Amino acid sequence: MNRKLVAVLMSAAMVAGMSAVAYADETVTPNEAYDLAVITMDSIDQHWVSLIGGAQAEADADGVTLTVMSPEKKDDALQIEAVNNAVAKGVDGIIIAANSEDAISGALNEAKDAGIKIVYVDSPANVEAEATFSTDNNAAGHTAGEQLIQALADAGVTEGDIGIVNVNNSTNTAIQREMGFRDAFEGTKFNLLETQYCEGDAAKAQTIAENYLTQGVVGLYGTNEGASTGVGNAIKANEGTEVIGVGFDKSDTLQGLITDGYLYCTMAQNPDVMGKLGVQACIKALNGEDLGGEVTDTGVSVLTAEVLAGAAETEAE
Repeated sequence: MNRKLVAVLMSAAMVAGMSAVAYADETVTPNEAYDLAVITMDSIDQHWVSLIGGAQAEADADGVTLTVMSPEKKDDALQIEAVNNAVAKGVDGIIIAANSEDAISGALNEAKDAGIKIVYVDSPANVEAEATFSTDNNAAGHTAGEQLIQALADAGVTEGDIGIVNVNNSTNTAIQREMGFRDAFEGTKFNLLETQYCEGDAAKAQTIAENYLTQGVVGLYGTNEGASTGVGNAIKANEGTEVIGVGFDKSDTLQGLITDGYLYCTMAQNPDVMGKLGVQACIKALNGEDLGGEVTDTGVSVLTAEVLAGAAETEAE
């Protein structure tokens, strides 16, 4: 796959209902009445709801049919079943956020053999696709690490243990976000503990985070919406703790945890843009355009309480 990264311009801040990414708002005209499917990791997290919304709005604008075929929860078998169902339905293209790099590969290869165009959004698998639209997760994870290091330094903390609550050890995005985060701590006096996995479940993540708290950590990191929500709720449940938490994604719950002081910040992605550009790319590929497997970075912004307060003031004006 052509791994050339195409940087998409982004503004300084992003809040719910606002996109931080500027891009060419082009009109894509399908040569035929294409039938597309969008398959995210689950249909529950606000991140995926936003991605699906962006994809649906673009499909409606372009006059193509889009069927949402996402599983109810993150599960490789359920996502494989969704891909198989899309193939059986006879769709022309699949826009997918792969739950696992490897588990879904067989089903996607069968879809390609059936002549179906594949476009990745958020998280790719180990199968070549027409294009990929995702956050540069390694860089974003590194930024999360830098934010935590700075927040701890501001609190007078320059050493101690750090806990990481990740989704699993097979999802590309989760792997990259952890790698970037760990790299940020190279050369510091902090000790990063063994990663614990929550499968994206906020309640499980909270239990993991609370266990970290009993071990005396000074900082916590959640790598997705569920993990970050669990981290914030654990700190909230132990009010008075000086542990600092950082997270990933921009749900209303996470923004509330930041505003209330239980999370320091979160890395806010642009899932609606991923969905929009994913549909556009699928149509272009079906029209015969060679997209070269290009990877587009859809951007990330750091949301802190200060950023959220500034955005709220701007909205009120």
